[in-house]
Amino acid sequence: MRVALKIAYVGTGYHGSQIQPDSATIEGELFKVLKELEIIEDPKSARFSSSGRTDAGVHARGQIIAFDTDKPNLAIPRVINSKLPYSIWAWAHAEVADDFDPRRGAVSRRYRYIMSGEQYDISKIRSASKILVGKHDFSNFCSTDGNKGTVRSVEKVDVRVSGTLTMIDVQANSFLWNMVRKIVTALTMVGSGVRDEEWLGHMLDPDSYEEGLEPAPAYGLTLMEATYRQEIDWSEDGYAIRRASEHVHEYMVRHRVMAEVMNQLTP
Repeated sequence: MRVALKIAYVGTGYHGSQIQPDSATIEGELFKVLKELEIIEDPKSARFSSSGRTDAGVHARGQIIAFDTDKPNLAIPRVINSKLPYSIWAWAHAEVADDFDPRRGAVSRRYRYIMSGEQYDISKIRSASKILVGKHDFSNFCSTDGNKGTVRSVEKVDVRVSGTLTMIDVQANSFLWNMVRKIVTALTMVGSGVRDEEWLGHMLDPDSYEEGLEPAPAYGLTLMEATYRQEIDWSEDGYAIRRASEHVHEYMVRHRVMAEVMNQLTP
């Protein structure tokens, strides 16, 4: 039987989602637990796949993974979470078709970037974000990733303000390496007046204009969801969600305290 899971994680402290030798990764933790519980023998024979990879320090709420197992009764969030570190948790599962591939089958993905917005003109960021919607060559908004094509279709860019924070949601058919973080850099450059909308338009025409961009810090980025054409009958695990909420609350309290500690350290 093929099973899919929705996975969330705090990416801080991990060298990305994809397994790497001698480095702590999200997949590394998942593989260890799935094998320990005898849900899979190894990732290759189980045809393990995920909806996408996230870089070091990037988080996820809706990372989708899928694998074959002959023990579907164990392949449920509360069982898997009992062995995972608190920074990673499954919160929904589903039985899926034998040919389900969470990466190739995804028709779109949505990322959210959260940043301090106090120093930017949000109206300029909102206006500039409209230029990015549509089918464009995003060569100027990615890091080198072999010979992969660089044309992508951005379906939506939503900019919202919450107190002193700004949230930028970017939804596209797929993403290039560092694409969202470089889009955020470009939008903040416009929002701070360093660049203008005409410059952003030129950035979408790499045949005539090239400029390197530093990606925005990884800690602000979260993979929110992946969507599929086929209907997936997800079963959310209420217990797993409640336990995850408790752990997230502990993270929040700790970081609020640390923010004040940092403030006190300033002479």
